[in-house]
Amino acid sequence: MSTNTPEGPSGRGDGAAPVSDEKWAELVRQAEAGGAGAPKEPSARARMVTARLRALDEEAARGRRGRKGKQPDSWQPDGWRTGPARQEGHDRSRKRRRAAGVLGMLVVVGALVVTMRPSLVTEHLPGGDPSADILPLPAETAPPTAAPADGLGPDRPTEQEPFRGSPALRWADGVDGIEIPVAKASGGMSKGQVEHALRATRQLLVEANLDPVTLRGEKPREALELLDPLQQGERELLERSLAQPDEEHDPLMMFTRFDPDEARLVGDVVKTRGRMTFEAGATGSVEVHADYTFVYPLLRAGGDEVTRTIVRRRLTTALHDPQKFVATRDKLSVLRSEQNFGNAACEVNDGYLHPSFPSDAPNRRPAGQDVDPYDRSEWQPDGSCGTVTRT
Repeated sequence: MSTNTPEGPSGRGDGAAPVSDEKWAELVRQAEAGGAGAPKEPSARARMVTARLRALDEEAARGRRGRKGKQPDSWQPDGWRTGPARQEGHDRSRKRRRAAGVLGMLVVVGALVVTMRPSLVTEHLPGGDPSADILPLPAETAPPTAAPADGLGPDRPTEQEPFRGSPALRWADGVDGIEIPVAKASGGMSKGQVEHALRATRQLLVEANLDPVTLRGEKPREALELLDPLQQGERELLERSLAQPDEEHDPLMMFTRFDPDEARLVGDVVKTRGRMTFEAGATGSVEVHADYTFVYPLLRAGGDEVTRTIVRRRLTTALHDPQKFVATRDKLSVLRSEQNFGNAACEVNDGYLHPSFPSDAPNRRPAGQDVDPYDRSEWQPDGSCGTVTRT
């Protein structure tokens, strides 16, 4: 039995285009009028296919008419619109990612610019410091071979810019400038003991030269507590100097002190620069060598003038093993203490540093040579009293 589908009026198979009712009626009229042979009646399957295709065409037409304003109900098989729709989504996603990437890059570049040159922002703010974008110097790791260059801007400091015009503008702030080297066993002392000696020496420098209590001229009790009471003469000498200072008993040989009735610190920042090393001492001890310069911005008491005083200290301490020395565990002995002062009266021995302010009447030129207090490549002999070339 044949399974071929009967041909429709067009003479083509099942896949032939459907014949409309109007066309079919016309063909019937022609046949009745003696025209071409009457068309064959399509099979049931052909009629079903024709009806299905007509329904699909009508559905598509309604979808096209309703596309404007809202999406039509899709009659297409799943995935019929997948390709173009997903492509459009990818295009929009790529555009959003590209825009986000550009915006992110702009934010990163802006942050880098502000980090490297904060004055681009701060100098436009009230009280902004145009010198705020000066990058700090790296830590000092070896003795300098020359004096530092001049600072930026006018030499005279102000309350708003107390370090303007000073090389110290690029120095570290306070204790941040006192870095300790990596400890290792030395002189019969363990690594931990050496590290304690380094940290205790740093703390002594902080308490003696940065602590507000000490700078105001009060008794530096915390600094004294770091010293070994069994070291012959040292603790007693310092106590005597603080209580009754004179030319032979000067607390300035260890402590930085200002008379609060004369001057006070501007703000709370003291600039610091220097280095610390250590070496083996006698068996059972380690010696620590510290060489630091401190720059103090000062405001005249009851006035608005600002000046700077510069103090450089060279200090050698030792930590002794109490099993080998007459010493107190974890306490420091002071083996050597030297100091240079810049912009401080030379012939006053009352236990305070006395800075000179811009409006002060010029004094007679002191004996000695011109001195650059920022020059860490040279050391001025103790007791010298020259004229500072800059503050």
